[in-house]
Amino acid sequence: MTSACSNNPLLSSSFLLKSPKLPNVSIFFPKFSNPISPMNSNNKAPTGNSKNPTQRRSKSPGKYKPRYGTSRKSTLKKSLSQEQVNFTKPIPDDPVVGIIGGGMSGLTCALYLEKRGIRSTVFDTGIHGLGGRMGTRMIDHQPLIFDHAAQFFTVTNPKFAELVDDWLNRGLVREWQGRIGELEVGGHFVPFPSSPPKYIGVNGMRPLADSLLSQTSLVNVVRPCWVSTLEPFNGTWHLSEKEKPCGQFDAIVIAHNGKCANRLLASSGLPLIARQMKRLELSPIWALLAAFEDPLPTALNAESLPFEGAFVKGVESVSWMANNSKKLLGRDSGPQCWTFFSTAAFGKQNKVPQESIPAATAERVKEVMLEGVEKALGLSKSSLQRPFYTRLQLWGAALPTNTPGIPCIFDPQGRAGICGDWLLGSSLEAAAISGIALADHIADYFEQGGPCSDEFAVGLHDEYKPLGGHDIGQFPGLESVDQTTKAPALTLTT
Repeated sequence: MTSACSNNPLLSSSFLLKSPKLPNVSIFFPKFSNPISPMNSNNKAPTGNSKNPTQRRSKSPGKYKPRYGTSRKSTLKKSLSQEQVNFTKPIPDDPVVGIIGGGMSGLTCALYLEKRGIRSTVFDTGIHGLGGRMGTRMIDHQPLIFDHAAQFFTVTNPKFAELVDDWLNRGLVREWQGRIGELEVGGHFVPFPSSPPKYIGVNGMRPLADSLLSQTSLVNVVRPCWVSTLEPFNGTWHLSEKEKPCGQFDAIVIAHNGKCANRLLASSGLPLIARQMKRLELSPIWALLAAFEDPLPTALNAESLPFEGAFVKGVESVSWMANNSKKLLGRDSGPQCWTFFSTAAFGKQNKVPQESIPAATAERVKEVMLEGVEKALGLSKSSLQRPFYTRLQLWGAALPTNTPGIPCIFDPQGRAGICGDWLLGSSLEAAAISGIALADHIADYFEQGGPCSDEFAVGLHDEYKPLGGHDIGQFPGLESVDQTTKAPALTLTT
């Protein structure tokens, strides 16, 4: 077996991803008996929680106002002033967990809950598939392919290594052996050493995400679904999407972040969870997908291999560029599909609502980023070939800039937890470790009967600290590259 922590040669690209057997896509409604209403520390039901959430709400403007559309300041005030829910109902023999978010942390949480014999339902907003920022876009009629979020990952944690070893054996991932390094403005490329190994999804990152739960039997997936309300009632959590019931759960997991998570938690009865989520600071990143008819000039000279991925230095608008055609397909001829990421500073300077990007902004950002690519490669002005296909995407909550440095957060009174890469860093490994940690913690909590004691409280009061790394995230093990003696910078042949 090829180990994820070894330096063995690249797995053959003949390990093509087979069509995965996906888990059932459905909504599961568990039934419980002997309900006990959630109580706070004063043995009084928290305000608003005694009403059955499945009953039709009053349409009177004076009685009900939707949380969506409120300002960030008012949402914050509402989050921190809400009463704490306190579940006292015994944990049933066959508990079910609701997981909101189908990225790496949410998926690994569901996977490891199953390993402990616990059922779960994963709710995800993805229309094309699971994965969150493990996104791959395929344009069938071209054909074109782009990893437009997570680009690759490294492995340093033993638990994550076990998971990656399984993916290697199943042919889901392989080591990326193409040339990767740093590209300084003007076309000066510095290759990284081969260690640590760098891994990619065989057919992109999204197929890997879709395959994670293919062999599970205790996990349901519901998508696309945008859970908009969390309500405690009779000892369980009731989830709904625009007042449409999504099920009842003995515990919930928040596996996403940003303004949507903040709104969801604003009046949930989880003030400590809401406060910790609110402390997270996120930076936007622009992703430009571009397909060119001919290869870009990325070779050092006529005899050398072109680079396939590079962290760009000294260009304000671009921080990363990668050749998806070479990375994923091993293709030298035909359309060349490139992913370009902006810097965090450029993303912040040009931030707009990601749901409705103005056409003028999109065009300006695209042109400035293409000019940045030109500068990075050391090309003369306006000499970069024009792409025949482009698509621009703003990842509004792409990069965490601070972290509490803990694997997960859990509130035993509210039977709710948080997992995500930002709790430990900003890497695929951090996301997986967070999901695993929360799954094990919830399983241990259930085994003890679901006590409300502080013994099972995790991360509710931890302070945040600044988070470093590349503009597109962290890659554990690569940090040591800056500490080593770099190879001389080589100028690209243009």
